[in-house]
Amino acid sequence: MNEEEIKQALLLLLKNIAPDTEPERLKSDDNIRQTLAIDSFDYLQFIIGMDEKFSIQTPEEDYGKISTLKELLTYIGARVKK
Repeated sequence: MNEEEIKQALLLLLKNIAPDTEPERLKSDDNIRQTLAIDSFDYLQFIIGMDEKFSIQTPEEDYGKISTLKELLTYIGARVKK
């Protein structure tokens, strides 16, 4: 899975979690929760969905390290089997 495929999967997942938002407008350094006004419960649902989609396990201590699209792409890219 390449970076663009990961990005599109993340944007779709965000849209499913928060249908009233426009994740496609996110810039790479935007804070996802702040920019899309997603509450902590929805963000947790996003992390769970991301873990399921990419067959990874994100420990709670990493949540603060993946607050932007760029950080997510780097984080997932390092964990997804090529």
